[in-house]
Amino acid sequence: MPRQADPVVETPAGAVRGLRDGCGERYRGLRDGCGERYRALPYAAAPTGAGRFAPPAPHPGWSGVRDGTRPSPTAPQPARDFGRLDMVPYFGPGWVPGEEYLTVDVHTPAADGGRRPVMVFVHGGGFVTGSNRAALYDGSAFARDGVVLVTVNYRLGIPGFLDLAGAPANRGLLDVLAALGWVRDTVATFGGDPGNVTLFGQSAGATLVGALLATPEAGGLFRRAIVQSGNGTGAFTPEQARRVTATAAVALGVEPTAEAFAPIPDERFLTILPALAGLDLRTGTATDPLAGLSPFGPVLPVQPADGLADGPAGDVDLLIGTNTEEGHLYLAPRGDLESTTEADLLAVAARVHADPETVLAAHRAARPDSTPGETRSALLGQVLFEAGTRRMAHAHARISGGRTHVYSFGYRSTALDGRLGAAHTVELPFVFDIADKPWLHGDTRLLGPDPAPAGLAARVHGAWVAFARTGNPGWAPYAPQHPAEEILGAPK
Repeated sequence: MPRQADPVVETPAGAVRGLRDGCGERYRGLRDGCGERYRALPYAAAPTGAGRFAPPAPHPGWSGVRDGTRPSPTAPQPARDFGRLDMVPYFGPGWVPGEEYLTVDVHTPAADGGRRPVMVFVHGGGFVTGSNRAALYDGSAFARDGVVLVTVNYRLGIPGFLDLAGAPANRGLLDVLAALGWVRDTVATFGGDPGNVTLFGQSAGATLVGALLATPEAGGLFRRAIVQSGNGTGAFTPEQARRVTATAAVALGVEPTAEAFAPIPDERFLTILPALAGLDLRTGTATDPLAGLSPFGPVLPVQPADGLADGPAGDVDLLIGTNTEEGHLYLAPRGDLESTTEADLLAVAARVHADPETVLAAHRAARPDSTPGETRSALLGQVLFEAGTRRMAHAHARISGGRTHVYSFGYRSTALDGRLGAAHTVELPFVFDIADKPWLHGDTRLLGPDPAPAGLAARVHGAWVAFARTGNPGWAPYAPQHPAEEILGAPK
């Protein structure tokens, strides 16, 4: 049988050629197959020079047929090392230089007149790394199940989030907002319904989703939201942001203004990132919301969980949750679960709590048999993800009237001799229904040497798809007086 020609779609910006996605035996005979993929579609003009510190500008479009079969460049970013754990499937290829990286990839059952649910994914990476090229974000299962998946690249690090005089704040967040505008105006040409958009993200991406729930300009751009291991209280205060900016300016030898930063090449920005790591960001009114893991993130006067009424959150269905051992990702790969001392534990607690001794006493009382490393992991998980997630779930439930669903993901990866557990990122292969991929298995791979539990990926992925279709993932909604929580993949 002759190979079908690659599909060509006419978008408002110009024509684009995609690729018919051959997914092999695994999906043979299933509805919609694996569809079509369109890559490196620009939703904004390339951010170069001074434009790196400007709001995203409209893309001018193109003539002829654009090649949408190859991945785009990625935002400038440093390499990340997680010790013994192979995190390449999560971070992707790192920095792939090129000007036009404010792009999306689209994976659709068919670029036809269908009006299918649309899911827009925002990647994680601590606001400094990551891209939609990461292998974990394979959209085949979503396309198979009749969903149009859009994955977004956005500005990172200094161009994306450093607060500078003469530049708009939160430029990476503005990029995601611009990508949502692109989806509204363009996704129908790819077989999607612009009136049924679910915005979802993980880690830093989830925190950006939470921030958009409290952003007035996001009104009408998405109907549902999923916050996977994000932080509804993860924004930096303006005072904290000024400390980061001042340190960056000193390291570069320039004034802390967009004008002074504009001529500096991206390579130079990356070289000073170590100087920004570990800054003491405690103030008289705030502790470090990211526990020293990243100096970047949204800069807001009010935490997103406390500002939901200012944005579209009351009209948006929300699915939100965390993993049960989030903090293990930051400790297990380097052996810190075993090597953490009481002094290490106190130092972490002092960074994130005004009264560290009282907080540690409460953790020890709740988990009397825990080692210092396990207590450190629990503390990181609570500060980075759990406390802000609970606060956002509670606030959303109060203003949305039964439109909040909460989950807890507990499957324990057997990676690193069983030490990784239900760590940060472990839910992603189940959400994307790729938990059987060989490159995720092995002692130093994300899911460990054991096979994934039968049916868990189908259950988790199915809940995400059902939520995108109807706003109901399949369990009771959360309410302040009845805080229902669905347990996904309970520990062994």
